[in-house]
Amino acid sequence: MSTLKRKRGGRLPEGKKAKKVKTVIDEGKPPADNIQENKDEISIPPPVSMGKWTNKERVLIFSSRGINYRTRHLMKDLRSIMPHSKADTKMDRKDKLFVINEVCEMKNCNKCLFFEAKKKQDLYMWISNSPHGPSAKFLVQNIHTLAELKLTGNCLKGSRPLLSFDPTFDKEPHYALLKELFIQTFSTPRYHPKSQPFVDHVFTFTIADNRIWFRNYQIIEEDAALVEIGPRFVLNLIKMFQGSFGGPTLYENTHFKSPNMHRRELRLAAAARVQERQMVKEALRAKKAELKPEIISDVTDKVFDTPAPEKTVKIQTEPPEPQEKKKRKKKPFQRNRKKMGSKKL
Repeated sequence: MSTLKRKRGGRLPEGKKAKKVKTVIDEGKPPADNIQENKDEISIPPPVSMGKWTNKERVLIFSSRGINYRTRHLMKDLRSIMPHSKADTKMDRKDKLFVINEVCEMKNCNKCLFFEAKKKQDLYMWISNSPHGPSAKFLVQNIHTLAELKLTGNCLKGSRPLLSFDPTFDKEPHYALLKELFIQTFSTPRYHPKSQPFVDHVFTFTIADNRIWFRNYQIIEEDAALVEIGPRFVLNLIKMFQGSFGGPTLYENTHFKSPNMHRRELRLAAAARVQERQMVKEALRAKKAELKPEIISDVTDKVFDTPAPEKTVKIQTEPPEPQEKKKRKKKPFQRNRKKMGSKKL
């Protein structure tokens, strides 16, 4: 009969050696008769990890006042696909951006996604490493939320995503810094309490037209194909700062054009088209006037014209004579009516 002697305990921390468990085999004989004991040692490998949440990254996702419904739904979608995120109330537009560092400290967050609305139509997004930096400011364009897309993809809520980056992120230094900032912000920490131990969707960051395109895809188990889930949006980089929400400028995008300037160019282009149409019309009128032949008057046309006789004008210097008033004759039916009335009386 064999008995396995093993010390009971929890998981070992990383870096410790494997346990050695002794197995003693007894064949039912007294210990005095056992001349030689068979002792076998079995090594059990240590666990991969303690299962504790060591990378405690927390992301604060909130916005300023004045955002529209699409931005609010985008924030809700980001919170649903990022289980390590936290929410907060909207910040007043009069407050300065340095206040966000204090809000992150109160919420115990070291990363921040702040959506800033201007003119109720332009949306800016800040990604910051609080409180020391760096931070980056983007213009958010082409927003499509989960409710708008209605695609066929689906993933487990709270699952950890894979992050896929364009090869351009490794070629330029400012893109390399953005890549590290995206990795620390969007990746879910391992063994997070709200996360699931599955990897079934991918966050892709692609650079095209000097912009960063964000997409979320599901990984299908059968053939490892990708199906888009959403949300999707485009980030147009404006500036990168050394500090959190300010500080010295590390990089400034020369290809960026502000929305006000873009709208102004559209108005000027429309005004130029209208002015060009008016100039074309005036040119056609002048051309028609030049091509119109001059009609020379014919002398024989006035042969048959007979002038009207001149009438003498009489000027009356004396007042006109008064005319006699004619007496109005009474109609016979009126007299008959009076006679009929007198007879009745």
